Amino acid sequence: MIDISKIRGFIFDLDGTLVSSKLNFSLIKKQISCPANQDLLTFIANIECQQQQAAALANVHKHELEDAHDAVILPGVLELLTSLEQKGLPTAIVTRNYRQAAQIKMRNNQIKIDTLITRDDAPAKPDPSALLQLASQWQIPTQELIYVGDYLYDIDAAINANMRSCLYVEGDLPDYAHKADVVINHFKQLTDKLN
Repeated sequence: MIDISKIRGFIFDLDGTLVSSKLNFSLIKKQISCPANQDLLTFIANIECQQQQAAALANVHKHELEDAHDAVILPGVLELLTSLEQKGLPTAIVTRNYRQAAQIKMRNNQIKIDTLITRDDAPAKPDPSALLQLASQWQIPTQELIYVGDYLYDIDAAINANMRSCLYVEGDLPDYAHKADVVINHFKQLTDKLN
């Protein structure tokens, strides 16, 4: 267990972490003929025909935009963000979503985090580039930062960046939960540990 009060900066995933997401990846993969066990973004990046690649990406964008308008902020998020702001701790969002959809989610849910890094800005997680970029920008050692997310890619990105990781899970624990430094089912658990 790590001491959350010693963490000097918080980086968050967006979908399924700060806001709800109803993205149906099985359906999206089916629509663009991506094998179920393959990463969606990697599959699209490797499509050789530019027209097919553009069509696949357009399909993903359509689903992401629809999801963006339905997304609601998750319980305890605003309280945590307020507490972090009061303590003067830097915050950022690193998401595999694309910028337009992410901005809609943030705007509609009054998420006031200035730094947003999407897949348009840096290689997608579990690549650690975006996390390392933030550590460098903030001039804080990676071990003193935490990445909060709801999926394996988030935990792996944190591990790849030598950062602490927090897994947010609402239901049953996934089989990779043991890889995270901290596991929570409500953001109040983080807010309480800050004080």
